[in-house]
Amino acid sequence: MEKLSEKVSELLELPSVYKSKKKLKKKKQLQTVEIKIKIDCEGCERRVRKSVEGMKGVTQVEVEPKKSKLTVIGYVEPEKVLHRVKHRTKKTAVMWPYVPYDEVDHPYAPGVYDKKAPPGYVRNAVADPNISRLAHASSTEVKYTTAFSDENPNACVVM
Repeated sequence: MEKLSEKVSELLELPSVYKSKKKLKKKKQLQTVEIKIKIDCEGCERRVRKSVEGMKGVTQVEVEPKKSKLTVIGYVEPEKVLHRVKHRTKKTAVMWPYVPYDEVDHPYAPGVYDKKAPPGYVRNAVADPNISRLAHASSTEVKYTTAFSDENPNACVVM
């Protein structure tokens, strides 16, 4: 009966007083949530997967043990997914802190390069303000800092 009244009100465009309150709720957007969590064995992988599979709004769950990465796609809020993973697995979990190597201007700057990062990934220099200033340096600053560097074959040889 309620659906019928909604259809009739849409057709007749009655004032909003008669419309259902269900329409007033904001719909969540489709999001991809990436989480870094240590996955040692198949049991850990299964526990991590099951911790989020039953969540309302989740459409796809992908676990990558070699990268220690959990990817959740769905109509969910990232903070709620992170909290649920931490609570259900009793493991330390953080939002995925890495970006592909190609997206960073200076991937070997201190604070950006991370030995623990998966191959092809470095820390996100844009999102973290605590990373060294060289990671955020402009091209002119880089020219001056590398002018006397040992790694630069065209560097000045003044000693």
